[in-house]
Amino acid sequence: MTSNASPFVVAPPRRSVGAALRVLAPSAPSAGSPGGVGADAPAGTGAVAPASLGAVVASAGTAAVAPAGTGADTSARTAVAPAGPSDAIPGAGNGEAGTTAEVVTPAGTAEIRVTGPAVPRAAEILSPDALAFLADLHHHFAPRRAELLAERQERRRRIANGEHPDFLAETAHIRADRTWRVAPAAPGLVDRRVEITGPTDKKMTINALNSGAKVWLADLEDANTPHLHNVVDGQVNLRDAIRREIDFTTAEGRRYELGPETATIVVRPRGWHLLEKHVRVDGEPMVGALVDFGLYLFHNAHELLARGTGPYFYLPKLENHHEARLWHDVFARAEELLGLGHGTIRATVLIETVTAAFEMEEILYELRDYSAGLNAGRWDYIFSIVKNFRASGKAFVLPDRAAVTMTVPFMRAYTELLVRTCHKRGAHAIGGMSAFIPARDEARNREVEAIVRQDKQREADDGFDGSWVAHPGMVGYVKEVFDGVLGPRPNQVWRTREDVHVTAADLLDVASAGGRVTAAGLRTNVAVAVRYLEAWLGGRGAVAIFGLMEDAATAEISRSQVWQWIHNATVLDDGRTVTVELVGEILDDERAALTREAADDPARQARITAAAELFAEVALGESYPTFLTVPAYACRVE
Repeated sequence: MTSNASPFVVAPPRRSVGAALRVLAPSAPSAGSPGGVGADAPAGTGAVAPASLGAVVASAGTAAVAPAGTGADTSARTAVAPAGPSDAIPGAGNGEAGTTAEVVTPAGTAEIRVTGPAVPRAAEILSPDALAFLADLHHHFAPRRAELLAERQERRRRIANGEHPDFLAETAHIRADRTWRVAPAAPGLVDRRVEITGPTDKKMTINALNSGAKVWLADLEDANTPHLHNVVDGQVNLRDAIRREIDFTTAEGRRYELGPETATIVVRPRGWHLLEKHVRVDGEPMVGALVDFGLYLFHNAHELLARGTGPYFYLPKLENHHEARLWHDVFARAEELLGLGHGTIRATVLIETVTAAFEMEEILYELRDYSAGLNAGRWDYIFSIVKNFRASGKAFVLPDRAAVTMTVPFMRAYTELLVRTCHKRGAHAIGGMSAFIPARDEARNREVEAIVRQDKQREADDGFDGSWVAHPGMVGYVKEVFDGVLGPRPNQVWRTREDVHVTAADLLDVASAGGRVTAAGLRTNVAVAVRYLEAWLGGRGAVAIFGLMEDAATAEISRSQVWQWIHNATVLDDGRTVTVELVGEILDDERAALTREAADDPARQARITAAAELFAEVALGESYPTFLTVPAYACRVE
């Protein structure tokens, strides 16, 4: 990966010391690496002395992870006993669909089991040492994660009963203290004027890295699906890309390979709410976020450092600073186990929930040693507004999704506050996703470019340091927009936006969106949601629908608005009231149209039926599932 600042340095792990001691980390940086720094790294570089490294104690066929500072003391450790031949990891080549390993933690012996269909190279990614690392993270942090999810539900209950979010009185001293700042930008994260997002399949990996964007958000979350193949294959592609060992040839013979200059990789793991049912500890599904984060860090941290960047992450769907504190503690534990210097990991937090918007400074404060800034996750933010205030009356009923632009007052208040908050603390502020994608029709393409340019010009003028695009074809002209504002400077963190003053009332002025709920908007929501869910069930998390790049966030808006409109008896522009019966008729129409499209594809027809049933469950039921991906994954993904 390319970098645009002097790299910090972390000493690579020690190699074997006799037959008993080896570091918990994958192999040394590859031979093609530009070089690493050993234990004699110069002072002030962040190098870690070998004595601080976590170690794996090998004895009698068992690999045990001793936390840093404990040496070979196995009284508090995590251990993995390799599975027998009949329990090989999926993808090991023997056709078996599962592996079982014994894990020893401070709480006692546990069993870790991986199940699911065979996936190429799964044995490499889900190695015994990697599973031991995951088990340690899960043991330490799964209980706190469960407590925080329970607190989410309680807060939603209070909001439903009329309590509105506000800036916290108990953390006012953090907001008032102007002396603290986040860590300086890490290598590869100084200039972020254009970032491209997308899933981690092989073709997208190569195209995104070659796109000319400064950063690639490698998405293991909303643009992905949690099918085991995607979970493992994404890790394989990231591992290979970092080592420049990735290429791809289409059936037509077109070859894709990495160019000389590539984007900095920033990985987005799943949110705290999702589990990984294919990896279980004592029968309990592991936390999906820890699986995604842990596998990427375990396999790549030292290689990234040797190549001049580091392990960087986007953290999705945080709802408060306590959840940021949990990530801080995960980072610290992981660094300790892998022998990484404190602050090696960096994270950009997506502010994409309305409750987090009231705690932006607190979130930066909790992660200040690890922070790489905040991002305005616009689509999930709109979803969060609908989810939290879905039963709060007509003042919180949003119009058609297309009418909720970034210029409506409550959205503008949120983004301007984000820029001011970040720059006050020396952090990058990254703009949101433009969902438009290039069109085949040249006239329409010009219209799309004009819309996107206007959107990005507003962000650049407001002080954002960069922004997202969903397609490589947009990188060039979005870069032009930011070049025009930034000039030779890598960012505009110096613009502190002291002119911005946002109140709680500004953030909650949802009625300021104006607009109408139309019959066309209702049908579009149903059509988009069903089409997206059909693709999601088939393993695709980012889908072009009606000229926009849809992912789980935009599908959530579609189904949530339908639920809200039904339960508020919203009247359409044609005079009809939105009811379960009306939406059911539209759903039947859309399902029939899609089924006709798939006349020669029985597998797709089955997914269409399942998608329509899932939409009815999450949009037409009396209860409201907080995330549509939770029931979809639990019941409809093998």
